Amino acid sequence: MPKLVDHEERRAHIIDALLRSAADSGLHAVTMRSVAVEAGVSVRLVQYYFDTKEQLLLAALARLAVRMGERIRDRVRTAGSSTAPRDIIEAVLLEAVPTDEESRTFHLVYTEYAVLSVTDPALAGQSFLSAPNEMEDFLVGLLTAAQQAGDTDPRMDARQEAVVLLAASAGLGLSVLLGQRTAQDAAAVLHYHLGRLFPGSRASDGSGGSGGSGSGA
Repeated sequence: MPKLVDHEERRAHIIDALLRSAADSGLHAVTMRSVAVEAGVSVRLVQYYFDTKEQLLLAALARLAVRMGERIRDRVRTAGSSTAPRDIIEAVLLEAVPTDEESRTFHLVYTEYAVLSVTDPALAGQSFLSAPNEMEDFLVGLLTAAQQAGDTDPRMDARQEAVVLLAASAGLGLSVLLGQRTAQDAAAVLHYHLGRLFPGSRASDGSGGSGGSGSGA
């Protein structure tokens, strides 16, 4: 009896090959052939699942977003039994600091996608803002809850602070990719700022280190 083909598994295998190839040589250098070589399959098989390179790029972007969401949820779950807004906020922000291979690949390739979308007509129409906007709203809710609980300044503008926090975490993540600072240093900066934002609280991990999945991606 012929073996049944798991098409979703094959698609995922090809997409993961693209992500590895992009992380190694840059998204601009990726071709259908290079993805086929990385995946150990024929170019024809890649084309069977993805008619064009653009389709493959968009599928990989969607997979990146899904995996990032999973990692954030995992990190929040492993932040400890505490449901304090500060602990959840720190766990989420630390996910922007690439410290393991998977998170490094995510941040590197996602940054390349964002830059490429500025000039590539096939990607220009795709929204790169939905996930960041959702994360901003999520942080606003946590900061507002912290204000109501008396954990932070009631006069604080939660929306503005959420924007600052996300910008800071993204910038720190990029500085780690560039080798400007270590992941531990970036985590310490986030920990320091949250300590000022929540002066009366203590994080579950006082070191500001990177717990959670993969030692703190």
